[in-house]
Amino acid sequence: MKKTSLTTLLVVAILISKLVTFKCEASELTNLGLHVIPYPQQVEIGGNDFILKSPVNIVLDKNSTEVDRQTANLLKKELGEKWGIKAVLGEDKGSSNVILNRRGVPKSMGDQEYKLTTDTNVLTISAKGEDGLFYGVQTIFQLLKKVRGEVIIPGMEIRDWPDVEIRAAHYDTKHHQDKASYVKSFIRDLARYKINMLVWEWEDKFAYKSHPEIGAPGAFTMEEMQEFTRYAKEYHVELVPLVQGLGHVSFILKWLKYKDLREVENSDWEFCPLEDSSYNLLFDLWDEAMEATPGSRYIHIGSDETYELGQCEKCRAKAEEIGNSGLYHTFASKAAKHIKKSRKVMLWERPMGWEKNRSPIKGMKPDTDLVLTESYSFMTPDFRYVKEAKSMGFEVFMYDPNPGIEPLFLPYHYRIRRGKKVAGSLKNSYDLLSAGSKSEVFDGMINTSWDDSGLHNQMWMLSFINSAQYSWNGGAPNLDEFEDSFFASYYGDKVIDMKELYQLLNEGAYYFAATLERNVWHHGTIGKTHLPDLPRGQNIEYDPYWNAEYKDMVIRSGMQSKKMARALQIIETNKKLAMDHQYDFELYQTIVELIDHTCHTYQDLSNLERSITEAHRNAFSNRQAAYNSLQKAEQIIEKSLKRRDSVYNKIVATWEKTRFPKGMSTSEKQFFYKPDRARHFANRTKDMTYLIYDEQLLDMEGYLENLRKYRKAFQIEF
Repeated sequence: MKKTSLTTLLVVAILISKLVTFKCEASELTNLGLHVIPYPQQVEIGGNDFILKSPVNIVLDKNSTEVDRQTANLLKKELGEKWGIKAVLGEDKGSSNVILNRRGVPKSMGDQEYKLTTDTNVLTISAKGEDGLFYGVQTIFQLLKKVRGEVIIPGMEIRDWPDVEIRAAHYDTKHHQDKASYVKSFIRDLARYKINMLVWEWEDKFAYKSHPEIGAPGAFTMEEMQEFTRYAKEYHVELVPLVQGLGHVSFILKWLKYKDLREVENSDWEFCPLEDSSYNLLFDLWDEAMEATPGSRYIHIGSDETYELGQCEKCRAKAEEIGNSGLYHTFASKAAKHIKKSRKVMLWERPMGWEKNRSPIKGMKPDTDLVLTESYSFMTPDFRYVKEAKSMGFEVFMYDPNPGIEPLFLPYHYRIRRGKKVAGSLKNSYDLLSAGSKSEVFDGMINTSWDDSGLHNQMWMLSFINSAQYSWNGGAPNLDEFEDSFFASYYGDKVIDMKELYQLLNEGAYYFAATLERNVWHHGTIGKTHLPDLPRGQNIEYDPYWNAEYKDMVIRSGMQSKKMARALQIIETNKKLAMDHQYDFELYQTIVELIDHTCHTYQDLSNLERSITEAHRNAFSNRQAAYNSLQKAEQIIEKSLKRRDSVYNKIVATWEKTRFPKGMSTSEKQFFYKPDRARHFANRTKDMTYLIYDEQLLDMEGYLENLRKYRKAFQIEF
């Protein structure tokens, strides 16, 4: 009896025979249990399933390149480590063959384009370029299925190519330093989803030889950065250094030896663009960054958020002549003149921004060799500003903006703006990228991940991969289909309730941001939480305001705690079900436990005041009972502080599995900590206590000490 294929079993109501083929929509591919991200441009389902039988023979062209052989070896490694299938590289066909072909393909194919076809004993990837062959293999990894003990790829033909040639992820490590093993795993994950550029904002996490004070203790050396660059190339990812230029330079100007280069004497935020020594220093740093990333075509000089531009005496006078945009582009042009003989120069500037901002350029033109990587105004119906900039000669990247700066987690499903829920970052990104990718206007895409609030980098993966999807293929799938495929692809197709978990984390992060003094950091005393009143006098007098003042927050905390219990339930279930990235669930658990601790802190403070109230009521009628209530109040605080320490220590231990300790010093060098004007949530403290800094500001320890003194005095009086 002829064996029935997986494809026939799953689509029997549609297919009349195995010879039938049809154009496949994204939802139909998902119905087959296939979660390919990015979704291919053209898919036809049908024909024979490809069955992988050990040993699989991986066949390369006789004139294949070293890069092609690296791709073949990656396939061999994946088949062995993940699927237990032995694979060999050779030129003779066996009973189960993967043919990686770059000969005789149409000249019209793009360098990243590939074609994948299956038959019973043969799977063929055809591509013109090394990149196309690599991407075809990445698609193979997502098509493999285990059915009745056999590993197969359902019968199909795929023709695939990217809408946008350069698809970049911005990697921000200004407030932390990941370990080398994590950096490499991150590169592999990005490559799996066809991201081909990593723009690494490393600030002081690189050990500059020319200015050794700038690199933080333990910063990556020149040799280590060169190794990361080589490793990234192996996965067809171009590593681009981002060394901030005009603004965002506190990591440089915090050192007093560079004080004379500041635009504003008392702020280390920004260079003076008319000071020659500013360029001498930056040229040293940029030259080293280029040396550290050999073979890369770009360097990013940042230079955004120039809040202080035009404030020193020299710049104020020059701004009258050329405008603040003129000052900005004076800096950019000088930077480009030095760099562009070696690299293309990226910076955070929006198309036609030099004309559209509040202080436009007067009497000068920007350097058209600059690569523009920012915009808040792409979404004019016809992308007219982008087209205008491109007509002038600029290279323009689609700017997929930062999902948010909320602490702990990202607002993927909704944001809160002016007290109202609005669309989340996923929808915003989808709207931008799906339109921009099909416009054929942009040279590249960059997804930004500003780590202002000190999130673990794994929290950004849905954002990175969402951008990978819709910059490769802006037409399919729809957003819900993509999100479902992401969870199945990234964690394994057994995981459940992941969207619910992300929604709970989204909500929990907003709750966390609104508690204690976290809003005070950005918005003044609005929303600040105080401690209950301490008892005084021999009759336990106090002001019973706390439960009345914070009634709504106590109720909200109780409801939020129940939701965090549900989140923990989902996490525990998926720890057992996830096939990949199980570490993420450890991270999620620490986040949920910190949010839940905050919920319990409000309940603790509520119970604390109730215990003092109870003591007050017994002050005349039952002094022993009053004393016992004071002891109970102490125990409430002690338990709360103990829980805080436990939750915090677990966060540190879990996050530091992949990171160096934040703000660490070494025997050779002390970390130099200094806050700057940006008031980043993660920069409130030099270590990871920024996550519990608001609990520390409550000073429950001080309250406990004073309560103990009062209770002892009350005992003596009693």
